[in-house]
Amino acid sequence: MSQALLPRAAARLSSSSSLLTSARAIAAPYRQFLSHTLSSQCAYRATRSFTSTPSVHKKAGKANKANARSDSSPPVSKAGHSTATDGAYDLSVLESEILKAIEQLTHKLSQLRSGGRLNPEVVEGLKVQLGIAGKEGDGKETVRLGDIAQVVPRGRVLNVICGEAEHIKHVSTAIAASPHSLTPLAPEQSNPLTIQVPLPPPTGESRRAAIDKATQAAEQADKWIQKARQNHNQKLRKSQLDKTVLPDDLQKASKRMEEVVKKGHSEVKRIVDGAKKVLEAQ
Repeated sequence: MSQALLPRAAARLSSSSSLLTSARAIAAPYRQFLSHTLSSQCAYRATRSFTSTPSVHKKAGKANKANARSDSSPPVSKAGHSTATDGAYDLSVLESEILKAIEQLTHKLSQLRSGGRLNPEVVEGLKVQLGIAGKEGDGKETVRLGDIAQVVPRGRVLNVICGEAEHIKHVSTAIAASPHSLTPLAPEQSNPLTIQVPLPPPTGESRRAAIDKATQAAEQADKWIQKARQNHNQKLRKSQLDKTVLPDDLQKASKRMEEVVKKGHSEVKRIVDGAKKVLEAQ
């Protein structure tokens, strides 16, 4: 009977392994760099919980009933109270700021033009000036292009579908005035609300401009990460001046902070290097 169950157990283990592999592949790449840090924090918390466990006392006899209360362990309600040392090891704010920096970086890189393609979100984000607004007609109403039109990519052409005919002229003007070297065409009679925008082929100059923007985005992300490091380091410095955390704990907390920051910078470099390769190859 045990021999018959072995193949079933092996099949279940194989299925679980494949599911775990698929889950890891689906996870966002910029969130993987925190895995080591999170595991180290869990190890620290487990250690703190173990060391804070009160020692086991023998049951007090009749002669020691008077001293039983004084010998008892502290109330359970205070066991989970956060200490200054716990705060020194808490890297959640630092990790959150690093994730924000990487998310902003990936968003900016996704908007860079590559190989004659243009992210529709870039066109949807253009500002369009409509007719005169206000009772006195003292200003023009400015709206987002994506609020009054839909951008649909079709190969090397972007189809900008307007909701109203009176918006055609204003939308075309906004597209032509954008810094993306776009030339909108007049709508065809068969599609009077659709503006076709051919995408020009990439040039050496456009590639260099896109690579420069990728470098600038990386520098901005690194500055954001460095700012988050400074904020956490100030918290450690305050604990040192107040003498609320032991020097050994401060040294360990500072080391873990530097590890997280280093991983953040490495992830920024990896993402930007990959984006530059794509821009250069197109």
